[in-house]
Amino acid sequence: MTSDITPEVTALAINFNVPAPLQWKDTRHGEEFTLTTINVRLLPDGHLAAKAYGRPTRGGKGTYVSFPVPPRSELTKLIIKAADQASARWAAHRGLG
Repeated sequence: MTSDITPEVTALAINFNVPAPLQWKDTRHGEEFTLTTINVRLLPDGHLAAKAYGRPTRGGKGTYVSFPVPPRSELTKLIIKAADQASARWAAHRGLG
């Protein structure tokens, strides 16, 4: 790649595990899920978008379905902290290994 070619970055996303005390339950199609993971995307305007994922509470594989993240201050703080941590790690990358 020559220096005059700029890559078009189309996605900036991270995933992180929700600590057990902050996990929550939600229902989809009559099935209860325990939400354990959050996916955060950096939007082109600089804002963050987040969705939660989890497994059926009763066990089994279940469907990988996204849920909205509830507007709880502790979850908002966790999302921002994860984004800040990911930003610092990306900035400190050491190239391909």
